[in-house]
Amino acid sequence: MQNRITERAKLLDGKGNLSNPGYATEYLLEYDRNEVKAPKFRLKEWDYYYVGNNNHAICLTAADMGYVGAISATFMDFKTPSQITKSSIKLFPMGAYHMPKSTLAGDVVATNGDVEFVCILDSGVRHIFGKYPKFGHNGEELSFDFTLSDCPEECMFIATPFKKDKHFYYNAKINCMTAKGYFKLGAETYSLDDSLGTLDWGRGVWTFDNTWYWGSLQTVLADGKKFGFNLGYGFGDTSAATENMLFYDGKAHKLEDVAFNIPGDGTENVEFTKPWTVTSSDNRVRLDFEPLIDRYEPFDLKFFCMIPHQVFGYFTGTCVLDDGTEIKLDKVLGFAEKVHNKW
Repeated sequence: MQNRITERAKLLDGKGNLSNPGYATEYLLEYDRNEVKAPKFRLKEWDYYYVGNNNHAICLTAADMGYVGAISATFMDFKTPSQITKSSIKLFPMGAYHMPKSTLAGDVVATNGDVEFVCILDSGVRHIFGKYPKFGHNGEELSFDFTLSDCPEECMFIATPFKKDKHFYYNAKINCMTAKGYFKLGAETYSLDDSLGTLDWGRGVWTFDNTWYWGSLQTVLADGKKFGFNLGYGFGDTSAATENMLFYDGKAHKLEDVAFNIPGDGTENVEFTKPWTVTSSDNRVRLDFEPLIDRYEPFDLKFFCMIPHQVFGYFTGTCVLDDGTEIKLDKVLGFAEKVHNKW
């Protein structure tokens, strides 16, 4: 039995621990960075956006990790296939990005030199714009200007404790938002008018060494309804709830545990670009995953590292909603990742 949160409350108690570990389908647990009891340089706050279609995508991150901040961007070309990723690093932002305490209100204005990421949230519409000079292989500038609207009625929210006092992670995944706008790389303009967007909103105090698995998908089915999923595991104490959900026509459908079956995982010979499978303990997710691009951008100083394998590719198989309805997927673009951080 997973603990579903249904009433509004403060996220943290007076000792800086989670007041009610579990999951919700809306923003109910109220986060306030001033109530965190751990040192502020250990607090991590980020907004990550993935917006794309079957041809191209853009990934954008504004992250304040306390002692280091980052504005990151990725250009994905699924036809080539290829990708470009750049990150602009800022030391000790310590709240300078003013990351919103809620998914419902608040703006982000993150700058570092000429690199800029801005998100203005007004009446449920996110207007995201900015630029990253000297982004392309030949020094081309990346610029972007788009909106995300039609936030679904139900999303994934989870409050996950760690087995260490004053440590927690509060996370939202908002899939299947409607995108309108564009991004440009040099002289080339890429339309996002037929695209969907996902927000990964994270706030928390993490333990030092963690590995996580995360998979995400969003699409429009033949019946015209939006469908997506959020699958993940690997860190913290998930005995109160998992973050695994299916999304269909704005409603969330809760899953139990999932597993990413990556060839060679757990050995020194992991083969991220070979076919995977994704399964769930309740047998409601049965997917084959065909990798296309491994976005591998490691930063490894041994004592401090961020080693992500974010693999984009095609999912084929079956997902089962709460009422038993089977959703069939046939080579639908999404991603699955394994990330190891010492931070």
